[in-house]
Amino acid sequence: MIITISGFHGTGKSTIGKLLAKKLNLNYYSTGYAFRDLAEEMNMTLEEFTIYTEKHPEIDEKLDEKVIKIGKTQDNIVIESLLSSYFLKDSADYKILLKASLETRIKRMIIRDNSDYQKKLKETEIREKSEIDRFRELYDIDINNKQLKKEIFDLIVETDDLTIKQVLDIILHKIKKEI
Repeated sequence: MIITISGFHGTGKSTIGKLLAKKLNLNYYSTGYAFRDLAEEMNMTLEEFTIYTEKHPEIDEKLDEKVIKIGKTQDNIVIESLLSSYFLKDSADYKILLKASLETRIKRMIIRDNSDYQKKLKETEIREKSEIDRFRELYDIDINNKQLKKEIFDLIVETDDLTIKQVLDIILHKIKKEI
């Protein structure tokens, strides 16, 4: 079983992805972690690395090629990435989109990263604008296109007012109903 989880930063992708993988006894892969690791290896902040990637599309391409390869070579995995559902739309068994308001996402990331509001807001706005532009340019994918989301995703979950357990239960219910 291949499950993809997509969504903007702070929607709960990593938390839910890891828990879902554990609950279903699947492997787990996150491009978000890989992106952060690359930024750290280059001694850059996420904001600096995001700006750097705008001039170095090979970084996105390398990360995304890995997602595609994993999706084609592994059968039992949860892949968490902004674009995994788009790349694996024909091979993933379940494509899940997690959504939350910017306010909710910033609050979550402040706690996760032990950061302050203004810094995290600025970093997130820069990062997401860059990603939207890069993905449109590199892959002709508009991650804000509502019609495309309806076509790609099997399940869209608004996580603003839900606990982690509630989100996980909604996803598990959907998967178990279709097995």
